[in-house]
Amino acid sequence: PTGRNVYGFDPYRVPSAFAQLEGRARAEQLIQRHVGDGNPFPETVAMVLWGTDNMKSEGTPLAQALALMGAVPRFDAVGRLAGARLVPLAQLGRPRVDVVVTLSGIFRDLLPLQVKLLAEAALLAAGADEPEAMNFVRKHALATMREMGVDLETAALRVFSNADGAYGSNVNLLVETGQWQEQDELADQFVKRKCFAYGVKKAPVAMPDLMKRALATASLSFQNIDSVELGATDIDQYVESLGGMNRVIAAAKGDDSTPVYLGDHTGAAGKIRTLDEQVSLESRTRLLNPKWYEAQLAVGYEGARNIAGHVVTTFGWSATGAKGAVPEWVYAEIGNVFVLDAEMRERLAKANPNAASAIANRLLEANDRGYWQPDEQTLAALREAAADLEDRLEGVVAA
Repeated sequence: PTGRNVYGFDPYRVPSAFAQLEGRARAEQLIQRHVGDGNPFPETVAMVLWGTDNMKSEGTPLAQALALMGAVPRFDAVGRLAGARLVPLAQLGRPRVDVVVTLSGIFRDLLPLQVKLLAEAALLAAGADEPEAMNFVRKHALATMREMGVDLETAALRVFSNADGAYGSNVNLLVETGQWQEQDELADQFVKRKCFAYGVKKAPVAMPDLMKRALATASLSFQNIDSVELGATDIDQYVESLGGMNRVIAAAKGDDSTPVYLGDHTGAAGKIRTLDEQVSLESRTRLLNPKWYEAQLAVGYEGARNIAGHVVTTFGWSATGAKGAVPEWVYAEIGNVFVLDAEMRERLAKANPNAASAIANRLLEANDRGYWQPDEQTLAALREAAADLEDRLEGVVAA
């Protein structure tokens, strides 16, 4: 009936008290995982925030970003969000982490108060009279002032998104169409679309150099998994947001060594995984799981298209993630299951010839771009299968 399963929230009360508690726990969990992997304490976390997961969780990912900076929301006498305030260093017990945030267009549109909240928290941290060794926001802001000749308010800008009325980075579209030569082109596309800086007072202004300067300090990049139903290889929006941002970091630093983490908090106990761990897990449990792909094939045309979509999105992580983001065994198994198996190839071709051809060609593209190096016999078999599927599309041979 109309009205069921409808929920709402009061934007003046986001993040909620529960979200702040959970956000602090997630922030510490992320730091512990990063340090536990043998890395030094992170000076800067590059973080993606989406509107959907913040609305569903009363602002938990937002609270996580604030907690990393050592800030909390400030509410007025009637409980409405009024701004930010800093947690004293003695109470925080660790340095303030610099957080560079890229927002989805939905977050920007639906949570403008929270956009200002993040911007104010960064500005307060940058202006705090604290040792640079305990306040990385201030450390990096002062360095930006010296290097770029800007004032503190500009140097402290840490919130970036699209221009008003624009959405997405379109990095995923470049990956899907293959219309790129070098990975730096993906970084340039992300900066072009997402370089608008949102501050406390001024209207958003395109600041590509400032964005690249801020992301160049990143110790890691991070995004929370939004849903138990959709993972990092299910939809290409993770590639366009987290992947695109990671390419900017790699281009600014000149290497691919910056770790990429995803936070899976869909269960009772949250887990922080590296990108390659997440891709491996989802590949085993979904794309390469017979129960999953047989259920997809039972649907027919759309199911085959969905399988091909997973392959493209998985490939997208090779294009945008660090080297080895997609282990080579994943590509090998995709080839064995969906292309080199003659019976499966026939089933896919009958259900959706375009999808079957796309899977084979994407594997060849992964090889051409250096993401996967199969032996010559396997490569020859893939090329033969791809040519056969292409002939089907062209009507050269009988189906």
